[in-house]
Amino acid sequence: MSAGLFGLLDDVAAIARLAAASVDDIGAATGRATAKAAGVVIDDTAVTPQYVHGIAAARELPMIKRIAIGSLRNKLLFILPAALLLSQFMPWLLTPILMCGATYLCYEGAEKVWARITGHDAHEKPAVEQGPDAEKFMVTGAIRTDFILSAEIMVIALNEVADESFWPRLIILVIVAIAITAAVYGVVAGIVKMDDIGLNLAQRSSAFVRRIGRGLVAAMPKLLSALSAVGTVAMLWVGGHILLVGSDELGWHALHGIVHHWEEAVHHISGVGAVLAWLINTAASAVIGLVVGAVVLAIVHLVQRVKGRSRQPS
Repeated sequence: MSAGLFGLLDDVAAIARLAAASVDDIGAATGRATAKAAGVVIDDTAVTPQYVHGIAAARELPMIKRIAIGSLRNKLLFILPAALLLSQFMPWLLTPILMCGATYLCYEGAEKVWARITGHDAHEKPAVEQGPDAEKFMVTGAIRTDFILSAEIMVIALNEVADESFWPRLIILVIVAIAITAAVYGVVAGIVKMDDIGLNLAQRSSAFVRRIGRGLVAAMPKLLSALSAVGTVAMLWVGGHILLVGSDELGWHALHGIVHHWEEAVHHISGVGAVLAWLINTAASAVIGLVVGAVVLAIVHLVQRVKGRSRQPS
């Protein structure tokens, strides 16, 4: 009896050690997957604040909360199941689907560039003056843009853990989705509420603290404008990079080969070679994104004009 009991305890201990090792493996793989997706996370963080620019202070955090919930829903309910199923049964479809999403991202970025060039964005009323419909429209637009960025985040993470079995892969990707969403929208919430923190500091008794508070209040509009510009560039950069890499994976090697050749030409430069190579790839991706986005924007405007003419009474 005692021998059987000790044998059972040995088995339990062995299972516990195996489970602990599995948890360690999952933790390490989660860290690798999150690190690989860090570049797109930065883009996501830069893109989002522009959607709450011009919103009443009381509505900023509720809007960010709605966008964050939409982002998590994107990742867990749509992107993750679809990515797992496609990677399991039709992995060749992942790249074309990502490229379609990237094309939309390029279009949205090019549309913002065009609005800035033509001055249309300067004449837009802040969303607080446009009413709840405008707020709902902006939240929907932010969640739609987040869908593309989230898709790339999840696919990058999926590629990093592709050698794991199904259940560990699922657990890792769920953890990555939750952690990245919390990190991105936590930072965004901090950024957009920085002016409120500044106002609070500006009312303190210490003259030094008041100066810091006034400085934060004065700096926030410039920071949000800068983030809006960075977010637009990020859309073009991420979209263009997906198209650049995707075209190479689909067998159209010419464009990727040219960019890779430029990267190789500077990569050997001591000290700054890796940075220069990254800058070349980033700039090339952004230009590709702008060109593709401009073409799609022109087609959309042409279609809208033709539809407008067809609706006019003859």
